[in-house]
Amino acid sequence: MKLTAFTDYSLRVLMYMATGPEQRATIAQIAKAYGISEHHLVKVVHFLGQQGWLKNVRGKGGGLELGMPPERIVLGQVVRATEGVAAVAECFEEGGGHCTLSRGCRLRGVLREAVTAFEAVLDRYTLADVVSNRHQLAQILFFEPGHKPARKHA
Repeated sequence: MKLTAFTDYSLRVLMYMATGPEQRATIAQIAKAYGISEHHLVKVVHFLGQQGWLKNVRGKGGGLELGMPPERIVLGQVVRATEGVAAVAECFEEGGGHCTLSRGCRLRGVLREAVTAFEAVLDRYTLADVVSNRHQLAQILFFEPGHKPARKHA
């Protein structure tokens, strides 16, 4: 199963934010760290905010921050929210698609089982699990000398 770019970017944004959870970041900083377009990230950040996973703080010292602790962000929930219903084959589409075999095919059941297993694995992990090596990730993501996202203000 291949994840969409939207899901990939969503997970990357969340990982970036969880790498420095005590700091705020901008879309520009995240885009630069990953070498991707700010334009693509605007929709991603908006969606993540709607889900409550990100919070946008306006004004001086503002920026993005996690909307909840990384331990509460379950990867399976993020993937299901960003991907929608997993349609790994034509027969998974609404109405069953146009496959000639659909009335007697058992492949659909096998594929459904595989998708269920895939989602079950993702449900076992949180954002905190995939950024448990925060210091290593920070060295990779915040590669510029002196690069520090804006600090949260109390």
